[in-house]
Amino acid sequence: MSEEQIRLVRQRIDESIRAKQGLHEMAGAIAAAGAAMAQSLRDGGKILLCGNGGSASDAIHLAGEIVGRFLFDRPSAPAIALPANAATMTAIANDYGYDEVFARQVRGLGRPGDVLIGLSTSGRSPNVLAALDAAGAAGLTRIAMTGAGGGPMAARCEHLLAVSSDQTPRIQEAHILVGHILCEIAEAALFGND
Repeated sequence: MSEEQIRLVRQRIDESIRAKQGLHEMAGAIAAAGAAMAQSLRDGGKILLCGNGGSASDAIHLAGEIVGRFLFDRPSAPAIALPANAATMTAIANDYGYDEVFARQVRGLGRPGDVLIGLSTSGRSPNVLAALDAAGAAGLTRIAMTGAGGGPMAARCEHLLAVSSDQTPRIQEAHILVGHILCEIAEAALFGND
């Protein structure tokens, strides 16, 4: 290992810490989004999640935390990661185009009172924007997790969680922290936090 590699490691850690420290400014927005998730689940709704690439992985990860468990054993709660089903994704992409891969699923699976969490570090992913539009038309509550400014996603959601960074890896690192906090808020509200 070289001194240059060590400096790089320290620089990236510092960048990640700064992005996460910026989350303090949106603590109220995060709490409100978590409360919206809890209310949906309490009322018999479900959580849908979507994103591309690393954001798809985050969507799948967070759906697993909701359906399985997060901090403690409790009953399962309903969540669906829309990018998780390769057959559905490729069928929709083949027949309707990639921009429709999430929106078509939202129209088929979403019901009024459900929540859609759309993840896009740029806030400009056409298929996530289409999903948010479909969710709005269907009466879902929309949570947008994105980067600085929110991009076009900012106008397509009830809850904007925009990390104050323009670096994709740092935004994704903050998104998973935010996602974990959302899961904790919803889990505690529904099942207690003993």
